[in-house]
Amino acid sequence: MKLPIRWLKDYVKISTDSKTLAEDYTLSGSMVEGLENPFAVIQNVYTSRILSVEKHPEADKLFVCQIDLNRGEPTQIVTAATNMKEGDIVPAALHNSTLWGGTSIKRGKLRGVLSDGMFCSEEELGLKEEGTCDGLMILPETTPIGIDIKTALGLDGGILDLEITSNRPDCLSILGLAREASAMYRTPLEKPRMDYPVIPADGEAVKVELDTPLVRRYMARELVNVKIGESPEWMKQRLLEAGIRPISNLVDITNFVMLELGQPMHAFDKREITSGTIRVKEAAGGETFTTLDENERTLRSKTLLICDEDKIIGLAGLMGGLDSEIRPDTSRVIIESANFDGVTIRTASSYLNLRTEASSRFDKDIDPNLVELAMDRLCHLVTALGVGQVLDYTVDVYPAKRTPNTLTVSVSDLNQFLGTHIPGEEMTEILTYLEVEVRPEGDLLHLTTPTFRNDLAIREDIAEEVVRIYGYNRVPATLPHVNAPRGGRYPHQILRKKLEGYLAAQGLFESISYSFIARKDLDKVLTPEDSPLRQMVEIRNPLGEDFSVMRTTTRSTMMESLKRNQNRGNAEAALYELGKVYLKSEGEVLPREKEVLTVGRYGQDLFFHLKGIVEILAEEFGLKDLSYQRSKSAFFHPGKAAEALLGKSLLASFGEVHPKVLSNYGLDQNCYFLELDVELLFASASITKKYTEIPKYPSVTRDLAVLVDDSVLVQDLEKIFSKQGGSLLESYALFDVYKGAQLPPGKKSVAYNLVYRNKEKTLTDKDVAKVHDKIVRSLEYQLGAVLR
Repeated sequence: MKLPIRWLKDYVKISTDSKTLAEDYTLSGSMVEGLENPFAVIQNVYTSRILSVEKHPEADKLFVCQIDLNRGEPTQIVTAATNMKEGDIVPAALHNSTLWGGTSIKRGKLRGVLSDGMFCSEEELGLKEEGTCDGLMILPETTPIGIDIKTALGLDGGILDLEITSNRPDCLSILGLAREASAMYRTPLEKPRMDYPVIPADGEAVKVELDTPLVRRYMARELVNVKIGESPEWMKQRLLEAGIRPISNLVDITNFVMLELGQPMHAFDKREITSGTIRVKEAAGGETFTTLDENERTLRSKTLLICDEDKIIGLAGLMGGLDSEIRPDTSRVIIESANFDGVTIRTASSYLNLRTEASSRFDKDIDPNLVELAMDRLCHLVTALGVGQVLDYTVDVYPAKRTPNTLTVSVSDLNQFLGTHIPGEEMTEILTYLEVEVRPEGDLLHLTTPTFRNDLAIREDIAEEVVRIYGYNRVPATLPHVNAPRGGRYPHQILRKKLEGYLAAQGLFESISYSFIARKDLDKVLTPEDSPLRQMVEIRNPLGEDFSVMRTTTRSTMMESLKRNQNRGNAEAALYELGKVYLKSEGEVLPREKEVLTVGRYGQDLFFHLKGIVEILAEEFGLKDLSYQRSKSAFFHPGKAAEALLGKSLLASFGEVHPKVLSNYGLDQNCYFLELDVELLFASASITKKYTEIPKYPSVTRDLAVLVDDSVLVQDLEKIFSKQGGSLLESYALFDVYKGAQLPPGKKSVAYNLVYRNKEKTLTDKDVAKVHDKIVRSLEYQLGAVLR
């Protein structure tokens, strides 16, 4: 946002120099990116009065002028200009002067007559574009003689270039920045005049129809007897300093109001609104429209259109149409002042590559209440400058009015929060200058914030407003008051830490791998064609074919890690990974992310080591109802793999990897693999420790060896132990499984150690025999076991 300091001083009377003003703006939160004075290049140019004009003795088109510079003796200038006369006050560039663009002027002779310099046009002073001037610049009669032209024209104030953050759209205006200066220097803000006369309407009023909720407010007024011409010099100069090229008086007024108040405006030639109705609607997509810059644009859906019924006459918040622009013969005009949805304008601006002063304000969600203020200001300027007359009707469609926020803050609380001792009276003064209504009540301040400050909603917002105007540099350096009670880990974090600690205690090293794989990796781990694991999430921009899908299993990535260890010459490998798999869910856009524990090992026979990991995890995490069954997964070696069930849910699969999988990965030794559902483990975990009294009475131990079929699982025996042992059977432990020539074919010997104990009394042999015999009979009856 460019801020001409000369324009700023129209609203707030300050004498601060431009450098100090830039520093104060930065300290108050409005970052100044640069300070420039484009007219500083103009040097040694002064105001002068023409004393006489005579024809050049040797040239018909040249004139010899004597001028008064208020220096005693007259100065002689030779010129070819014809629009001046005796008594006129004109800019004179003297010997060793510099003009706009860096042109140097020296004393010299024209056709033998000495000229001490030259007269200047507006173009040569940078006030008009090249080729738009017809002669010298004639200054007002009241202009002092002999002063620097920059001082005479007010061109020596400089221009600040400020970076305005997205939460402060109110500062995208000269008046908004003047309000900031008013608060910084505690100087009254002089607001622009809004009054204007009206004349009776001479026909039917224009109508406005909104076919979309993306228009927050739309106001229209009609101007008649419009006379298109040039704007006054003071307006053109302010627009030029702010970076906008003057076009014509009416268009310049709309741009002037936009810069002054921050509300974009637009003027339509009424001849193009043949239906008498302005309709705002959304584009269907694919329409074409030629904008004021003479570019034909193809529109996308949701672009907001200003239409004469169905004919497009403008792109809302962006740019008007070429056909409805203001022309030299325009006499009746419809003025638009509206407020549009910021996201919609930003999206359309980006798609069309059309960034304008209007779009840069609308896309920051400016205040809808600015619409009426800007319309009144424009009507004042139109009538005050004699550009036209305003009809006495207004169309104002405002579906949902924005109302001020209200909140209450405590002076002592703000001071404690800021580490300051600012009196409540000073806080009230600061906030009042920022146009916040303040009603003090003891230590409390009841506030009503203006609608153009929608960012003021909570205590911290008010604290920021107070301290930035009070001055960050005035806040004493103090240690922050921190009340941070020591926190603990979440239950999930506790369980994860416990799991990681146990895995490390088992001698396993953590492995980390990519979450994306190739489709062919599922073939290498023998995944069936009809497996749901083949429903994978495609990556739109993969690093390559080997990383084109998200993994649904960790088998391939762990096998790659084992292969890498073997290739590096490691005789043994003991790895684990806690990672996620990505499973497609029916009806869901995003996949379900499931955490899985994977253990991969080689170097010796490790089947029972993996089973031990599962068993100890079940014990450590308090899992109940854990059982096992043979695994039928093609990934594992037949007969050398198992599945651990928690109730009816699969908790883990483990065993020796199938030789074909080993061959696919080039591994020449047996590998063992465990895959465990971490989510199920944590969801079923119960790690609360309970106190158990040390037994007072001794235990009784019995060994039990039975002959059973080879197909019988030891798990089947243990189920009978648990059921028939009752409360007396304290524990049991397998200590031998034997198969050999001494046993019948298809049979095996299984031996257990059983511990009995009664917590209330000392057991007798009779008590133990009763339960032990019951267990033996159940084994014989249910499993065909024979006592050895």
